[in-house]
Amino acid sequence: MQAAPASPSERDKAFRRVREWTRARFTLPDATTILVSEMACALPGCPPLETHVLFLPPGAKRHHFKLFKPIGEVLPEDLPYGWLKDTLVVPEGAGCDCC
Repeated sequence: MQAAPASPSERDKAFRRVREWTRARFTLPDATTILVSEMACALPGCPPLETHVLFLPPGAKRHHFKLFKPIGEVLPEDLPYGWLKDTLVVPEGAGCDCC
């Protein structure tokens, strides 16, 4: 049985939490843009909803990671380790259709 959808205020809080956890996990300055989105995935083997996180520190390259669960189920321990920050850089010309 599927859980009832979260109210808009609960979803807003979940998005805010993931942004705050991302800023803390990667020690990002306040001027860093952090975008969090929840996207449907229709590919075989994908969860129905996944959470995408993109961050762009000032003067640095775009970073991206995704979590294979809906935003309301994301926990701090789901985020990549901070020491993996450099591996999350999206290479120039990469075909990233999400961001």
